[in-house]
Amino acid sequence: MNTPMSTPVNIPVNIPADAAPLPEALAYHRMARSSVRHRWWRSLLGTGFVVVAGVVAAVLVYGIGSVLGMVKGYPESPDGTVEFGLVSGTALDLLAIASAVPVVLLAVRWIGRRPAGTVSSVTGRLRWGWLGWCVLAALPVLALTTGGVFLLPVDDAEPMPWAGWAVFGPALAMLLVLVPLQAAAEEYVFRGWLTQAVGGLLRNPWWALVPQALLFAAAHGWGTPWGFADLAVFGVVAGWLTVRTGGLEAAIGLHAVNNLLAFGVSAAVVDGLKSDETAADAPWQLVAVDLAGIALYAAAVLWLARRRPPVRTVPAPVLVPAPVPVPAPLTVHPARLQAPTADGPWSRP
Repeated sequence: MNTPMSTPVNIPVNIPADAAPLPEALAYHRMARSSVRHRWWRSLLGTGFVVVAGVVAAVLVYGIGSVLGMVKGYPESPDGTVEFGLVSGTALDLLAIASAVPVVLLAVRWIGRRPAGTVSSVTGRLRWGWLGWCVLAALPVLALTTGGVFLLPVDDAEPMPWAGWAVFGPALAMLLVLVPLQAAAEEYVFRGWLTQAVGGLLRNPWWALVPQALLFAAAHGWGTPWGFADLAVFGVVAGWLTVRTGGLEAAIGLHAVNNLLAFGVSAAVVDGLKSDETAADAPWQLVAVDLAGIALYAAAVLWLARRRPPVRTVPAPVLVPAPVPVPAPLTVHPARLQAPTADGPWSRP
């Protein structure tokens, strides 16, 4: 027996007009709103705290280092400070910058009124596995561009004598420990706190990414217009990868490997760590090579993110109204009631 084919039927569904909307999906730059206690003024107060407490923490690090240096008998420099030497002095500078990490975490927890790990990623923690993949992506790309720098034509190039293993070995060991902390601290301040502080107020991520990138470039000083532009592009790309991947891991991987290679090259030559030049002083040829490396790294991270998709968003908290108290029903003991009599509907006992 032939039966007619079934056809889809649209069944109307009545949705109450007062139904609660679905929670907003929060990207990384909107994580300040992951707390039900979020208020606009917390971003301003927290930014002031990060600036002031960051300076205090750095001064404290230098103060402790100076005391330890005097106790150990380090010589005094002409300006009255302790002369630590290249390796120890660089280590103290890196530690002073790294002290910003606990400052940011405290600002997120105390002033932002949310878990400190929400500045690391949308999952509330630093995703070490994803960070490892980002570091692996950065190593070959940035090693290639660093090698390309040595092929650039340089006018009146001065010879760079090898420092020797007696100097380079201890310096490299120190850099491997402290440079990742220094790079992570800068990421927690700029791509972390500042991005989320602005993103808590404005939905479009570019309003949060551009200011932190300009402040990041300005924090390195003004050298050449090319160097400033290079740092600003670095900040924008690192921030964009942070939002696209839901955490700071991609930015930390890029920053840490880049700084390790730069510091490592400086430590390999005599008095290389003594130079006070930064990326802000880079000429246009060096900037061109650096931007190529940043672009290649971004492409590699996006390819990895398609193969191993990280968590990018989390639901916003939903405010549940407190239940309205219902008064208890009035109870009357049966002995207080009697049947109606001639004296009235009800008589008192």
